[in-house]
Amino acid sequence: MRFRLNKRNLLALLGVFFVVATLLISTRVLIVSDHEASGASNVGQGNHGVQSGGDPVKFNFGSLSDLSQSVYSANYKQCMHNADKFPGEPHLVLVVQVHNRPEYLRLLIKSLEKAAEVHSFLLIFSHDYFSEEINAIVQGITFCKVLQIYFPFSTQLYPNEFPGQDPRDCPRDSSKDNALKTGCLNAEHPDSYGHYREAFITQTKHHWWWKLHFVWERVQAMQGYSGFAIFLEEDNYILPDFYHMYKSMIEYRKNSCTDCDMLALGNHNGLTDFHRLSNKVLTTGWMSTKHNIGMAISREVYYKMMGCSNVYCTYDDYNWDWTLQHLSGTCISKPLKVLVAQASRVLHTGDCGLHQKENCRPEWAMQRVEDGLKIAKDALFPPSLVLSVAESVEHKAHMKNGGWGDVRDHILCNNYAKRL
Repeated sequence: MRFRLNKRNLLALLGVFFVVATLLISTRVLIVSDHEASGASNVGQGNHGVQSGGDPVKFNFGSLSDLSQSVYSANYKQCMHNADKFPGEPHLVLVVQVHNRPEYLRLLIKSLEKAAEVHSFLLIFSHDYFSEEINAIVQGITFCKVLQIYFPFSTQLYPNEFPGQDPRDCPRDSSKDNALKTGCLNAEHPDSYGHYREAFITQTKHHWWWKLHFVWERVQAMQGYSGFAIFLEEDNYILPDFYHMYKSMIEYRKNSCTDCDMLALGNHNGLTDFHRLSNKVLTTGWMSTKHNIGMAISREVYYKMMGCSNVYCTYDDYNWDWTLQHLSGTCISKPLKVLVAQASRVLHTGDCGLHQKENCRPEWAMQRVEDGLKIAKDALFPPSLVLSVAESVEHKAHMKNGGWGDVRDHILCNNYAKRL
């Protein structure tokens, strides 16, 4: 009996030891410094550490492991460029998703420099491609506070393994029967149209969701920020009265559209009929083809989206915006209502993108913008806004585009929330 009792006690002590050890190890993982951590598996799990100024992280391009460590360190340290020059809380946060189109990025920054009250902005540039040229362009900004964050699961960091393109992955157009016979890695998981994943196609949706999480949950400068974050891309161009229009729309929403979930400061009509529409807004249900440019999201709406993380991460469409439209009115039970600027304050300059890589002429885009602004300048800064149309707000189903059938993408995408 005494032997059994001791044995039982020993087992109990071992159990307690295991729990305590696990907690200690977990705690150490949570507080590990950027100097101690290494490897891409740790990237993006960062703490709330932030430095207001100081030297930015110097990226080491010597090897993939060095580059991964640079990415991790930068996300951990969050060095705020120009913080000493522009103290205080930001009045507006702009989040720019950047890939590898430096000439278009220069155009965007040129437009930002000309924007009224830009000194009160915080610009967050979220990168999925890392280069000295792009870093130098962003570091050259002197007119407001700037923070750079880095998507830690970029295909650049994983050129021969998931989430990049593993050579053992199934070819896009392989039939499932052939894929099963050859034993390629993802043979069991083609998309809805029978195609297998392409890493360069899936990256944008991954980056967008990670960026949404990181900005609202991990960027220290966002803690306590009660305004909207406006999401842009590197081939956007903002008009000089962008901030004026934002403030006017916020005021209009407060007084006349309290159930508007989001703002859209841009549309895809360019400067067409700008004088007539300059002070006009409309309300409608959010649609990916119309309201994905200059999209403003509040923390409240961010939480609604996060409640649908699993649906976002498993819906078979490689487009973040089409996926968001699917969420609106399905997982998010009440379709998202958007207040839209009918005269766009965000222009799309990019004539190249995911599916077009040649004949990119940013100088032509710049000329078109400058010509249009000469005509539109007298209609900028309208003193008040007028509601022109109030459309019905309803869920509009669409045919999903596929490209997102691989369970590895689903798991990685869902892990962004779990890591926070």
